[in-house]
Amino acid sequence: MSKYNELVKKLKEIFQIDRPELDFGIYRILNARADEINDYLENKLKIKIQSALADAENANKADLEQQLHLAIKAATDAGFESDESPKVQEIQKKLSTITSGASEHENAVFSHLLTFFSRYYDNGDFISKRRYKGNTYAIPYAGEEVMLHWANKDQYYIKSGENFANYSFKLADGRKVSFKLLAADTAKDNRKDNDLDRCFVLIEPHVRTKFDDEGEEYEQEYKPVEVIKTSSIVDGKSVDTEELIIHFEYKAMKKGTKQETLVQSAISKILSDNNVQQHWVDLAKRVPTEKNPMRTELERHLTTYTQRNTADYFIHKDLGGFLTNELDFYIKNEVMNLDNLQNAEIFSNIEKQLRMIQCLRSVALELIAFLAQIENFQKKLWNKKKFIVSSNYTVTLDILSEELKAEALSNKNQIERWKELGFITDDTCSHLQYLPVDTELFDDRFKEKIVNSIENLDAKIDHVLINGDNFQALRLIKNKYANRIDSIYIDPPYNTNASEILYKNGFKHSAWNTLIENRVSEGYQLLSERGIQVFTIDDYELENSIFINNEIFGAENHLATVPIRNNPQGRSTVSGFSINHEYAIFHRKTDLVESVGRLPRNDTQNQRYNETDENGLKYLWENFRKTGTDSSRKDRPKQFYPIVHSGNKIFIPEMYWNDENDEWDYDLSQYHSHDIIFPIDSTGTERVWKWGVDRAKKEIAHLKCEIVRGRYEVYRRNYINDDGKLPGTWWDDSAYAAGSHGTNLLSSMFTRDRLFLFPKSFKAVIDSLKVAGAHKESLILDYFAGSASTGHAVIAMNDDDNGSRRSILIEQGDYFDIITKPRMLKCIFSAQWKDGKATQIRNKSCIIKTIKIESYEDALNNISLKNKNRDLFEDASSNVKNNYLINYMLQEESKNSLINTDSFQNPFKYKMDIAMDSAGATEPRCIDLIETFNYLIGLHVKSIESNVERGYVRIEGTLPTGERTLILWRDCDKIGYEELNKYANRFDLYAKEKTFDVIYINGDHNLPTAFTVDEEDGEIVRSLKIRQIEPEFLNLMFAEEV
Repeated sequence: MSKYNELVKKLKEIFQIDRPELDFGIYRILNARADEINDYLENKLKIKIQSALADAENANKADLEQQLHLAIKAATDAGFESDESPKVQEIQKKLSTITSGASEHENAVFSHLLTFFSRYYDNGDFISKRRYKGNTYAIPYAGEEVMLHWANKDQYYIKSGENFANYSFKLADGRKVSFKLLAADTAKDNRKDNDLDRCFVLIEPHVRTKFDDEGEEYEQEYKPVEVIKTSSIVDGKSVDTEELIIHFEYKAMKKGTKQETLVQSAISKILSDNNVQQHWVDLAKRVPTEKNPMRTELERHLTTYTQRNTADYFIHKDLGGFLTNELDFYIKNEVMNLDNLQNAEIFSNIEKQLRMIQCLRSVALELIAFLAQIENFQKKLWNKKKFIVSSNYTVTLDILSEELKAEALSNKNQIERWKELGFITDDTCSHLQYLPVDTELFDDRFKEKIVNSIENLDAKIDHVLINGDNFQALRLIKNKYANRIDSIYIDPPYNTNASEILYKNGFKHSAWNTLIENRVSEGYQLLSERGIQVFTIDDYELENSIFINNEIFGAENHLATVPIRNNPQGRSTVSGFSINHEYAIFHRKTDLVESVGRLPRNDTQNQRYNETDENGLKYLWENFRKTGTDSSRKDRPKQFYPIVHSGNKIFIPEMYWNDENDEWDYDLSQYHSHDIIFPIDSTGTERVWKWGVDRAKKEIAHLKCEIVRGRYEVYRRNYINDDGKLPGTWWDDSAYAAGSHGTNLLSSMFTRDRLFLFPKSFKAVIDSLKVAGAHKESLILDYFAGSASTGHAVIAMNDDDNGSRRSILIEQGDYFDIITKPRMLKCIFSAQWKDGKATQIRNKSCIIKTIKIESYEDALNNISLKNKNRDLFEDASSNVKNNYLINYMLQEESKNSLINTDSFQNPFKYKMDIAMDSAGATEPRCIDLIETFNYLIGLHVKSIESNVERGYVRIEGTLPTGERTLILWRDCDKIGYEELNKYANRFDLYAKEKTFDVIYINGDHNLPTAFTVDEEDGEIVRSLKIRQIEPEFLNLMFAEEV
């Protein structure tokens, strides 16, 4: 294979068009323009290199020909034959080598391009390992005293799973074959089965109950193999297409079931299908390998589908900048031969080399720009604020009206859910006034009624549960909660064998570092100026955890790293040691946090305060002499002074500070009959008193003197602090054991064992939150929510001190529905559980908001490329076409599918294909644009008036700026120009009473933004901020934070 063909093959792999048959994800997007990209790589790229080198050679040739002309003339003028002139011969030799040199330089450019781009690309990802030369690397260093660097530091960690959900490919005739995953039946399959293996299985024919857009039930039949025929208009003509759909489910199978066996079974059934045998025979076409000479086209793809997807872990934050810098390093260190500069005899070779380098750099920069366009497109999708797919509320019965209560108590789905959760054992439940009603189990009309009935909605929501990737969720809620979170508690995956993340081979620690850095950086922005974060981890990633958090918070804001004895029995290790502990790392946001929260004392500690003063306050006597850190005289010289004791009295003598000697001056001669006491310990070491002179004088009544072991000691009263004791840096309370106070607690709440393998000790979370300053009205965030230990702790703390703390919990995948949400529902209903049944009902009101958000994969799967400007480029120059392909194609052609604001005309029917479970099976779903926009603008919702049937949703609230805001969403077919003007006063769109500062409306309108109103001082003209939702929505969805 020639160097050029090797280069093209590698570039096709990097551009991800080396699998033209694949039709999903980024493959689908890029394959839509594969012809243009292939033409560029196979033809235009080579022409560009040859042209650039030819221009350089021609310039060099013209220069040599001019030199030859002058040499011949000089020889002739000197009176001898020009052919005999050494100068003429030398120049002629150089001219003869130009043609052969062009081919050599061409191959050199191909070779260098192949070497350069191969260095950084690794199976779907660019790895940010800065090369110095060869296999020597350079680390970007800005003079810090200590720094932490890792291979993926400049990237986003995006991996959420290793299973393909839907997988499509095209046959030679262009027809499409798709493997599609059906969503799991949640009634049967929403649990983590530790005794089973999950595998891809061809479905059996069956019927499922579905709901249409109006909430009406209908039945849909599913077959393992079916052909879907569609018609579409292409270039004004009707085109019929066929797609073969093969349905799978990701099913729990008996332990030890082999995926390969299931694949062969599926192949046999598919190829025996009548439709396939008659019209899709290409699936049986042989595509042999050495190990499998009978492999078919179907088996080739089905094997890929059911195997792990071990690519695409990262997106680079600035691939263009990184590769450009690396290119300059590469050229300077590995292309230019600086030793030749000292050899004047081969200076012409250096000139040729420089011409080749010019060509290499020019072509490489163009390829970098092309790759950067693709990477930046993926980065844009990753950083895009994600749509809210659905929002629901769980409201205790006591909050509902009698009408809504009756409807809730007659809903069979809700009653069955209460039974599943252990709230009731039969249908008798009307006497339980605090049962949580979940709107997810009702139609939209019921949810509408509940939301309409609650005034000051956001202020009354106790807990927000978000189902989605935590990075995406943190970005979505940022505008609403920036600088508002009081405490963060997170328990990220420890990256040990028992809880390791998905990682690219060879990048286990760096992948974990990137995941953590991306998310802690986002969480940091939500924390208030007086907020504290708690980050729990074990030894495996401890050092990285401290370094990363120090980089984000600042090392000066690292408060403590506290070992917690969470496993008294110990966990055996290869080293032979038994691990008993983990760590809680505390960081504050700013130095406005002067001290951490206190912990309650135990009975033994309280008994030490056995003295009572005249006011009935408890205290104990402790030595007034300071010990430990900063306790020597040289540390605090102003706290080294005499105390005079006489009889039952002690006092501080008169003294003056001597700046020159850095000590107190005093005259003790008049106290020769008194006892003079200095803070000198039994070893003769000069210590200091705990208070300075002024405080000691002021609180002298709190001091006393006693003789202990033949010497005078001064004691002070240490009053009991009602807030508790200062937390230590070693936590070993038996209640911190994760087994007895985490796993066992969870097992008592659920009937299934080991739903979540490593739940936290309930007590350890509570104490961590107390130290993190979670006061009675605080807002607490956990974006690695897992088994909802943090939410449970918040509810228990409120029960303990009648607080009104609130929480935001974020968790993705199956765990959200399996454990996170159910545990929170159980917690708000009952404080005690046994065998999955409630034993101590709380009888307290509560509202939980539940949000499901779009994933990155959802965003990717809903992109389609449409070139509306194709006609404009028909007559454009080759350079213009090239520039468009390399720099603008993806941005321009994906515009309408990123967000189709035209569909905002009816915002209640905006649809996308959304993954319905963690396996990734997709279905068309209506997106909640209203709730998404509320979060985009950071609205604190006061009230919602929803009447979708009549075509509107009206929302009142306050922006983070304090501006009073009205939002009107309307179905523009039902409420057009005329209807909107009629409704204007009804919706208060003129805000004549100065009710609102800002008004948002979707769709075009002709409402006036200035009008005249009558006031006591006469008529005045008022202006009104009326903003159209669509441009604001678009800008905020793609806003880049600086």
